[in-house]
Amino acid sequence: MGIVQRQGLRNTIISYIGLALGFVSTALVLPNFLEPQQLGVTATLASVATLYAQIAAFGFASVGIRFFPYFRQPESGHQGFLPLLVGVPLLGFAVVTALYFVGEPLLLPWYGRDAPLLAPYYAWGAVLAFFTMLYSVQDAYLKALYHTAFSSFVQDILLRILIVGGAFLFGLGYLSFSGYVLWFVGVNSALALLLTGYVAAIGELHWRPTRQVLTVRPLREMLGMGAFTLLGSLSGSIILYIDTLMVGAQVSVAAAGIYVVASNISTALAIPARSLNKVAFPLLADYWKQQDLPRMADFYRRATRLNTLLGCFLFLGISLNLDFIYSLMRNARYAEGTVVVLLLLGSKLFDGITGVNGLMVVTSPRYRFDLIFNVSLAVLTIVLNGLLIPRLGMVGAAVAACVAQVSINVARTWFVWHSYRMQPFTWRIPLIVGIAAVAGVAAWLLPTLSSPLLTMLLRSTVLTVVYATLILATNSSPEATLFLAKIRARFPKK
Repeated sequence: MGIVQRQGLRNTIISYIGLALGFVSTALVLPNFLEPQQLGVTATLASVATLYAQIAAFGFASVGIRFFPYFRQPESGHQGFLPLLVGVPLLGFAVVTALYFVGEPLLLPWYGRDAPLLAPYYAWGAVLAFFTMLYSVQDAYLKALYHTAFSSFVQDILLRILIVGGAFLFGLGYLSFSGYVLWFVGVNSALALLLTGYVAAIGELHWRPTRQVLTVRPLREMLGMGAFTLLGSLSGSIILYIDTLMVGAQVSVAAAGIYVVASNISTALAIPARSLNKVAFPLLADYWKQQDLPRMADFYRRATRLNTLLGCFLFLGISLNLDFIYSLMRNARYAEGTVVVLLLLGSKLFDGITGVNGLMVVTSPRYRFDLIFNVSLAVLTIVLNGLLIPRLGMVGAAVAACVAQVSINVARTWFVWHSYRMQPFTWRIPLIVGIAAVAGVAAWLLPTLSSPLLTMLLRSTVLTVVYATLILATNSSPEATLFLAKIRARFPKK
């Protein structure tokens, strides 16, 4: 097994463990130790640092992956590529940091009466942004070297364990809240230092700059590529983090904390689609290379059907049992995010049902249109948040996310159909949605028991039995029927 296969297998395992650990820690563990206001502070810091770091890096993380093959030369330290890869973001960080501190009197007042909560940690936002940027650049360098498993492990598993550990220390009284914030910043920053140590351990820490690095590829070309990718990556981060920042600024930091927990609960629905995308990306790229559009269209339909099947089940499983999920949190205020969870679940369900249209665009010859879609989605999200949050509070942010996500997916689906005459819908899609509705109503009509746990178990059992029975009886998902046949084959009748 080659290094790419080994790293890919390890990344897959780490990704699944990380997704499960992330859901448990951010949706269930942290809310039991942190008040909404406190969780809102750390979420705001993380959101600011991520956007700050991406602007400072100027897209050079992607540049590292894109251009490293031209510089690859182990005997010469890759011709001074690492100092260039880190040097440009460091210059960008110096500029953005100056603006960050000069703009403090303008930025903090956005948070109104909650500004004093964030003010003591404003400078730490710059520290967190610096190490976030350093991590992203080194992570890109390791990807170019085909060493990705370690960085995935520290980001997806180790970081989450350490943050939960800090929350336990805070809950047991060993840390004040200020101490927990410093712990939060410290463990995030430590990841970059761990990567530096790992790069050194594998013998790839080549810090000596060379003039030769400027002759391999024109710097202007790399900066242009960086600017292009910056728009795409920044748009993606805005989509992920702007709602938290705007809820905190226009409602309260506590509302931002409640919103973050609700958002984390809804992410469980996206796990199947994310897992499928890991397989879909290289597969679609290969189909485009071979110009095998019939097989691509078939994969498009099957992927959409599978996402619909799993997405509908998870949507119902989470939404019907929200009372139980929130009952696990000691602070009842987090339950104020119930409507937010439902709206975000709907948004992610639609994203799954519309298939892998985004990946089809980005791997196609017309991949530049993906940037237009991402920028449009980011702008639409900001505009809708600005209009709806003042009127509806944090629910307005969820409505904005839902409307923006549905709109852009409709546009992407139309674009793929218009450009390549491929669309993912067959008669089985509405049939699966209809079956989900029947199963959901059957579970919802059950009486609420005195114990939230028993209610959850009863509803989940009925939902699973009704949903699975109807899916198999109607053969609405051949994949599910085939899966059941394989299981039966392992247990032959005697």
